[in-house]
Amino acid sequence: MATIHWIGTGLSAIPGLRRLIENGHTLVVWNRSIDKAIAAVGDITDDIRVFDFDRFVAALNSGDIAVSMLPAAWHVKIASACIDAGAHFASSSYISPEMSALNSRATEAGVTLINEVGLDPGIDHLMAHHLVADYKASAGYGVDNEITFRSYCGGVPKIPNDFRYKFSWSPLGVLTALRSPSKSIKDGQEWHASRPWDAISTYDAPLPQSEEFEVYPNRNSLPFIAEYNFDPRWPVQTFVRGTLRLQGWAHAWGDVFREIETLSGPEGDARLKEMSDQFWADNAYGENEPDRVVMCVELTARKDGVPAYSKTYVMDAWGDQNGTAMAKLVSVPLSLAIEAVLRGEIDSGVHAAPSDPSLIAMWMQEVGDIAQHLQIKDALA
Repeated sequence: MATIHWIGTGLSAIPGLRRLIENGHTLVVWNRSIDKAIAAVGDITDDIRVFDFDRFVAALNSGDIAVSMLPAAWHVKIASACIDAGAHFASSSYISPEMSALNSRATEAGVTLINEVGLDPGIDHLMAHHLVADYKASAGYGVDNEITFRSYCGGVPKIPNDFRYKFSWSPLGVLTALRSPSKSIKDGQEWHASRPWDAISTYDAPLPQSEEFEVYPNRNSLPFIAEYNFDPRWPVQTFVRGTLRLQGWAHAWGDVFREIETLSGPEGDARLKEMSDQFWADNAYGENEPDRVVMCVELTARKDGVPAYSKTYVMDAWGDQNGTAMAKLVSVPLSLAIEAVLRGEIDSGVHAAPSDPSLIAMWMQEVGDIAQHLQIKDALA
């Protein structure tokens, strides 16, 4: 039986890790801190080892799968070692150019490197693939229809605070992302924003009780037009993958934006670390305090200005005593991807979340068991 090597037991890892152990898989847990790993899963497994890269590689066998919940800088190194051993690899992180470059080696070795199978990226990909396939099969389909695609996701406090945000892990990643530019399509043209606060808009989420959020583009949306199987002939008017925040977030974070704008170089990085530590002290979730995750993926097609197809996949989830919504929605889909790889349901090579309808249906059923609300809302119904 293949062994799952799960590396890292941070907060976002635990529900999926426990699910795999409880499902009876042969699993080794690797972590830098044995005590933290024992506290997380020591009640259901005793195969917990101190993570050392060379020791991990020595334990890796053909047909195994390694799961990296470490910082992204580790992923390619671990994935490369997996290829050498004839083992598979999984992570919830974005596919980097360096990971993509492993595709030929992985394909030749007959191993799968599956990425982008968490929450965002991950569940959003599944929703997008479903909507695109549904649109192509619909009576409203037309190759000349103008397309609007929006995908927004955000983790927010279920009980709003003055800062309009709380942190479930180190704030440094959030702060660093605020320094990143974005690319999307707006009014049929590429739109570049140098900072998120240059591109904040409002979004009325079609939840059971309509709710307005603040949203902004995240990273580079443009490669996902092809990833989501858009026909190159479609006239795309809007295409954006973005981040969702509570109303009032931009105002509450105004001083943060202004300071980040002035930071650069090593001194700027040091200041970001100071800010991160302070935010963690002031705005971390308390024990058993519920978080909330909202995700909306919308596809609308217009013919002569009139909607011919308009559906939005909507999810609203919040945490409970069994874990945060964020942790469940990141790690449970990852655990489903691991099982799919071990069953041979995902081809060799480097891949993101699958577009196979049967896998999407099965995974979204599991997501529906986590979320308090999951619905495909048809605006034309």
